[in-house]
This record gives sequence, C-alpha cells and structure tokens, in this order.
Amino acid sequence: VQLQASGGGLVQAGGSLRLSCAVSGLSSNAYDMGWFRQAPGKGREGVACISRGGSAYTVDSVKGRFTISRDIDKNTVYLQMVSLKPEDTGVYYCAATTRNTATMTTDLYNYWGQGTQVTVSS
Repeated sequence: VQLQASGGGLVQAGGSLRLSCAVSGLSSNAYDMGWFRQAPGKGREGVACISRGGSAYTVDSVKGRFTISRDIDKNTVYLQMVSLKPEDTGVYYCAATTRNTATMTTDLYNYWGQGTQVTVSS
C-alpha cells in the first residue's frame, strides 16, 4: 500500500492550495481517509476525514475553508484549502484506515503518506 501526497507549496495569506493523495494497493471501497498536519514544534493534529461512503468531517479550525473529497475512479483524496492563514503552515499528511471508521484519531490509521509542506506567508 502506498499513499503519495502532493500539492503543497508556498502561498500568501488568503491564497489557496489543493492537496492530493493518490492511493495504490487498496481499492476505493476498502478505506477511510484522513488529512493531518504538523506545525513546527507541535504535535500532529487532524484536519479532515472522509469515509469510504463519502461522509466528510472537518475540524472547527478549518471549517468553511477546507474541503475534503475523494475521486473513486482515480482512487485519490483531495484537500481543497482556501483563505489560508499563516497558522495553517505545516507538513500535511494523508492517511488511510481499513478499520471502517473515519476519525481524527491518528492511532487508528494503518497507512501514511510521506507528507507535503504547506507554508503560508503573512
């Protein structure tokens, strides 16, 4: 199983980015996906998750600005981020769980991507 995250970069505050996570080795109906981030000097925190059935959840700090979605045919999950703030800076990780639970609990995820850097300048 491989998760390949991409789409990070440097953007000014108020800008937008779309992160992608391409999954191989798992069929689309076999996992739920989450996006997490880790700011410098801080722990990893959940941002959004989406179930294999398409039910999505975002944490309050990004609600209304971040949208998680998935393309079943491409076996890819996206995180659309708009109105970015400097506090959104960090390494963003995608993760998949086969435990049939879309959750923000990191311990429940079996597979992790390599991370993609997002830097928002003020």
